[in-house]
Amino acid sequence: MTTKPLIFTDIDGTLLDHFDYSFSDAIEVIEALNERHIPIIANTSKTFAEMEKLQQTFGFNSPFISENGAVIYIPIGYFSQQPQDTLTQGYYWVKEFCQPRQYWLELLHQHAQAFNDNFIGFSSLSVEELCEVTDLSPDNATLALVRHYGEPLLWQGDDVSKQAFIELMASVGAHTLQGGRFLHVGGDTDKGKAMQWLAAVYAEQYGTLVSTIALGDSGNDNAMLEAADIAIQIKSPVHPFPLLTTKNPSIKSSEYGPKGWAECIKQTLLSSSETSSVLAELAVSQPSFGGA
Repeated sequence: MTTKPLIFTDIDGTLLDHFDYSFSDAIEVIEALNERHIPIIANTSKTFAEMEKLQQTFGFNSPFISENGAVIYIPIGYFSQQPQDTLTQGYYWVKEFCQPRQYWLELLHQHAQAFNDNFIGFSSLSVEELCEVTDLSPDNATLALVRHYGEPLLWQGDDVSKQAFIELMASVGAHTLQGGRFLHVGGDTDKGKAMQWLAAVYAEQYGTLVSTIALGDSGNDNAMLEAADIAIQIKSPVHPFPLLTTKNPSIKSSEYGPKGWAECIKQTLLSSSETSSVLAELAVSQPSFGGA
């Protein structure tokens, strides 16, 4: 039985540049993957609204994982059958992994009052304030604020207070995850669990083995990277490589952001004549995954 490669990628700081949000350095490699019908699946902290726009910008028609593994959106008809345990919402089959955002906002209100001076929540930020923090355009900041499954916090306190806050959240049933800029509060979800669920759907729907190749730059990507068959850490201009624990092959890029993304995909999938020929054969031998 042949194996289908699946690429799961973080977005901010990985496929998009940390500072200017460009992905121009990765376009050539994205096109090469598209030609081989190798799916590129976004696995990100970004919202549905952000990703729906970015999917069009990237030219992706594949499923995407949003809000740090809290939810997966699969375009209706992408697979021949609707996956089990999914809802139909608009143009998507949707797999939810946790309770909605309002639940976590109420939990923060009930239990985190003592820490109110230590963080600013997304729900209290205006579009202008988010633009100032992230350098997003007003249009993109508006999309980023529309969250459905968790609450990102801009932490302003010290590390001791932060650890106490994390322990408090754990004691009341919330999970915290540090992203590139924000501390995310939500359910027991992560990018790795969502990736594994979706990879299993690919395998079931197409009756083939799959291999997962994951790319990310920050600590909130570790669950995905550690669960992947091949882990690729993308060099960040603002923090060192997070410590990664995995027995599977792992790679660190020498370039930043999308340039590092392209560098490592070429190294892993496209440059080696032996690897390239195998993956080309795999891609041709299997049906196209939604043209992604």
